[in-house]
Formats: sequence, structure tokens, C-alpha cells
Amino acid sequence: MMQLQLTLDFACCCCGNPVTVTLRCTGKELNGQTVSVNIPCPTCGQINQLLFEPQGGVQAVRPYPAVRAIPEPSVN
Repeated sequence: MMQLQLTLDFACCCCGNPVTVTLRCTGKELNGQTVSVNIPCPTCGQINQLLFEPQGGVQAVRPYPAVRAIPEPSVN
């Protein structure tokens, strides 16, 4: 089993401030895969969905799609 520790830098998709995160990846085969992880911005609190390669390359940063409740009609 492979184990990698990565330090990735990216800009928050909401406020643009720099974010640094250290991740530990564990798996049988980590080459050629794209991995996603949700990272909150320490400045604004927006959750960023970070897509990266275990070799250390950031592919994309986008806002995490929040699950919203479906509004129910009122009874009155």
C-alpha cells in the first residue's frame, strides 16, 4: 500500500485568498487518478472542492455544491 503526504497551495474560489493544505493519501495505486477533497477557506469559510493528482498537481478548485432543502408549501 502506498502512502503520500502532499502540501498543496491554491486560491479560494470565493474570496481569492491563498490556502495551504497538507493531505495524506493512502491507496494501492495512486498514479493516474484524480482525487477530490473538500477544504474550508480559513478566511471566508467557503468550502472549496479541490481536485488534484496524488503526484501533487492541482487540477481545479470550485465551490462545493451545497445541498439545499426543498421548500414545502405552507398550509395557510
